Amino acid sequence: MKMRWKEKRKAATAPGNPPPTLLHPENWCEEFNHFIAQCLIKDFEKRPSVTQLLDHPFIKEAHGKVMLLQKQLATVLQDQKHLNPVAKTRHERMHTGRPYRVENAEKYCLEDDLVNLEVLNEDTILHQLQKRYADLLIYTYVGDILIALNPFQNLSIYSPQFSRLYHGVRRASNPPHIFASADAAYQCLVTFSKDQCIVISGESGSGKTESAHLIVQHLTFLGKANNQTLREKILQVNSLVEAFGNASTAINDNSSRFGKYLEMMFTPTGAVMGARISEYLLEKSRVIKQAAGEKNFHIFYYIYAGLYHQEKLSEFRLPEEKPPRYIADGTERVMQDITSKESYRRQFEAIQHCFRIIGFTEKEVQSVYRILAGILNIGNVEFAAISSQHQTDKSEVPNAEALENAAFVLCISPEELQEALTSHCVVTRGETIVRANTVDRAADVRDAMSKALYGRLFSWIVNRINTLLQPDRNICNADQGMNVGILDIFGFENFQRNSFEQLCINIANEQIQYYFNQHVFALEQMEYQNEGINAIPVEYEDNRPLLDMFLQKPLGLLALLDEESRFPQATDQTLVDKFEDNLRCKYFWRPKGVELCFGIQHYAGKVLYDASGVLEKNRDTLPADVVVVLRTSENKLLQQLFTIPLTKTGNLAQTKARISAASRSLPPHFSAGRAKVDTLEVIRHPEETTSMKRQTMASYFRYSLMDLLSKMVVGQPHFVRCIKPNDSREALKFCRERVLVQLRSTGILETVNIRQQGYSHRILFEEFVKRYYYLAFKAHQTPPASKESCVAILEKSRLDRWVLGKTKVFLKYYHVEQLNLLLREVMGRVVVLQAYTKGWLGARRYKRVREKREKGAITIQSAWRRYDAQRKFKKISNRRSESAVYIQAVLKPSTDQGSCPEAEANNGHADSSSTFPAVTEKNRHLQARSSPRECDVFAGHVHKHSLARTDAPSPQTGHAAPDPHGLSPWEGPCKPDSEDRLARKQRTPRRRCQQPKMLSSPEDTMYYNQLNGTLEYQGSKRKPRKLGQIKVLDGEDEYYRSLSPVACVPEEGSTAQHFFFNSSSKGDSFAQH
Repeated sequence: MKMRWKEKRKAATAPGNPPPTLLHPENWCEEFNHFIAQCLIKDFEKRPSVTQLLDHPFIKEAHGKVMLLQKQLATVLQDQKHLNPVAKTRHERMHTGRPYRVENAEKYCLEDDLVNLEVLNEDTILHQLQKRYADLLIYTYVGDILIALNPFQNLSIYSPQFSRLYHGVRRASNPPHIFASADAAYQCLVTFSKDQCIVISGESGSGKTESAHLIVQHLTFLGKANNQTLREKILQVNSLVEAFGNASTAINDNSSRFGKYLEMMFTPTGAVMGARISEYLLEKSRVIKQAAGEKNFHIFYYIYAGLYHQEKLSEFRLPEEKPPRYIADGTERVMQDITSKESYRRQFEAIQHCFRIIGFTEKEVQSVYRILAGILNIGNVEFAAISSQHQTDKSEVPNAEALENAAFVLCISPEELQEALTSHCVVTRGETIVRANTVDRAADVRDAMSKALYGRLFSWIVNRINTLLQPDRNICNADQGMNVGILDIFGFENFQRNSFEQLCINIANEQIQYYFNQHVFALEQMEYQNEGINAIPVEYEDNRPLLDMFLQKPLGLLALLDEESRFPQATDQTLVDKFEDNLRCKYFWRPKGVELCFGIQHYAGKVLYDASGVLEKNRDTLPADVVVVLRTSENKLLQQLFTIPLTKTGNLAQTKARISAASRSLPPHFSAGRAKVDTLEVIRHPEETTSMKRQTMASYFRYSLMDLLSKMVVGQPHFVRCIKPNDSREALKFCRERVLVQLRSTGILETVNIRQQGYSHRILFEEFVKRYYYLAFKAHQTPPASKESCVAILEKSRLDRWVLGKTKVFLKYYHVEQLNLLLREVMGRVVVLQAYTKGWLGARRYKRVREKREKGAITIQSAWRRYDAQRKFKKISNRRSESAVYIQAVLKPSTDQGSCPEAEANNGHADSSSTFPAVTEKNRHLQARSSPRECDVFAGHVHKHSLARTDAPSPQTGHAAPDPHGLSPWEGPCKPDSEDRLARKQRTPRRRCQQPKMLSSPEDTMYYNQLNGTLEYQGSKRKPRKLGQIKVLDGEDEYYRSLSPVACVPEEGSTAQHFFFNSSSKGDSFAQH
């Protein structure tokens, strides 16, 4: 098989075979076909060299057209990918640890930044944006500001590979991207330890919500924390909040109907640790009524489709054939879409998944569903007028089914609900008077109840999310962390009919535009004057007078609206007249021929507003009778919604959190049984309204703007300007007139001018030196905060086009990025040096500790071995001494028990001398036959009977012939008593390796025998002597003085003698040992 493969390969690479060619040569030019043919010549002798190929006409024509060829090649590759998709198998995929890189990404493209344009006007900017949009390059820089055109299609440039690509690199290294803006904010957060703010602005439908999603996605990637569950929760927050706060409008299928400011909280090291949402100005009126071509909030359609497919509509008392009035559009399409559209059902499953991931309990989710179903059922309640004897404008509920369904779902009494809807209480002079409501009044109360239910439910969901995503105090204190705020607010709107909601939305966009102008134009040019910088002033459209017309007191538009709302007899017509009388400026006008209309000249263009119903929407009254009834609900969540007071921004006050760090980090299904937040315990909000004064929507709106700006001004701003390329929402369609209007309104041309000429970064000398002194000074130096130090740093960094003012350094928008990269490089070197130094110090410290441990181990071992040797020696010595004592006690000859005549002892000296060697040889033979085990037993028996002896006769050195009969001395024929007794008495003790001591004279022998006999007789009075110890007797010895010729003879029946001869086997064993 191997040989066949080699043959095939050889045949394929043989010079005789034709070289490969292009698949479709007719689709390419002649020069390109010839160039490819030359490159693929197999014969290396005929193949042209690299130098020859560089001189080819095709290569020469490519000079100066690099960017154009790159785009054409990208288009060709994209087309080939769609025509011939290649599906790689599992084993063909390569997984490496290398980061994803775009080829030629390091080449800086001047077209990516509009500031680099030589000719700067509206036409060149439009041409550049249109050209890039045609190439699907939807992002373009204007200095440090990002322009994003909505592509109206899905692009594959938001994968994790691109997230890794835009992570801590130079902005010019990669094409413009929304991830680059998120990375810039994150790097400033970590580098400067200062809060950041990303402001996303633009018209409705320009892609602000999707841009906010992508920024949150990339910030979550950059601030990776160990808590995977927290990252998943943050990513699910936007989807859940938008399901309740977004709706389909005439110009946008997913339009934000509220203002959202998401704050992602990071530790000082840059790890994400929590999030917090602030919601403003929810368009509650959409719940009860929608304009033509628009829909209610998404969640109503999602829950209806989900419950329909789960066959639970009857459980929530929702009809299956006819849609509820709040979501009906007058056609049959609503129920058809709900029952047939797969997207609604998938969205409902996604919402359920979001609830579980974020941490909502099943009971809370079911309560939310019941409140939403209750709102839909309340919308079906209708009223009819009845006439009585005293009243003709009284209302009633003709069809009680809808009322009972609503009361059942909301867990309240239907009778109390009907009474709250059809009547109201009036307290006059201490008396309570019940008055009936008219049909219109009852309908208004019903709609106000629905709006209050939805608005408070939305606010509770936001507060619950904030509780579940609050930072863990064990990781970092919230005060020590830093925030990146992301503003996603409803865009500027101009419909065919604009009402009070569009007025509030456009005023909010005016405030955002003013914030942009202040940071980009006003503050910068003001500092030029204060610092003495010679800069050309840039003119821009300041909308401060327009904001004053809206917000100032007492003659601002909102103040006049509140004033007119306090008059019971005021109408929408009197409101418009009051506007015309007091708002005398160029931004306000009243069209002729239209009674209830007025116009406003906004920064984005003229808008005509319809004043019908503005007063009633601004009052937003909810009768106290309805609140009392809802507080009696058995649904605990519904009780909480109307028990917790509202803040000055119109939202529910934040509740006290009782949630542990463990339940935050664990997945929801693991922490389902844990104690959750007790929302009945309310923390008094600092801006909570405690007065009984009626709050209007205009007052809520004013406080909301103040609260939003107070959060935005804390951080360093980063701007993303979203542009809507066309109104038909078609992909790759660029409407020049429509884009030009947006460029003019947002001041892009002026922004390009000020970024070209101005200095967007102004840093104090002290802060600049403190931040960047590593670039020019040594670490141990402390340079002064002076101009000279700043100049040294800037010159060392090789920057150009910078200016020094009186107290600040003025830098271009790209200078800060370059300084940060240089500083990061220097710090990286320092970190490497520190790492090596710490490694060397650690190794040396470890070596010292190891040597010390080794010495200590040797000392311990030496002491232990010494102790063990001493213990063993002492044990052996004691055992030897005991053994010697036992041997002496057993082998010592017994004295004569019959008589002890002195004459026989004196006369038998010669006989005893002659028989002594024989006795000694017998003793040796006895020792040789003893076994160790028997020795031990015998020794113990001897010790038990206290038979130890001190002295024993020492036999002479010599070898006697063994007994021919092989008998032991005790088993052979017995010798005469006198001879045996004499032989036993002549034994003397000796040490090991010591020759037996010989008695020098018969007198010594007789004296020694007499002494032994006396010691045997007095046995228990003396302690036995150790082996080899013979006490020298002198005149002072008490035993010597007690000796007498009569007392030296022991008794016949000595105990020791009987024991010795009766234990011959033990003696034999001991001798063998």
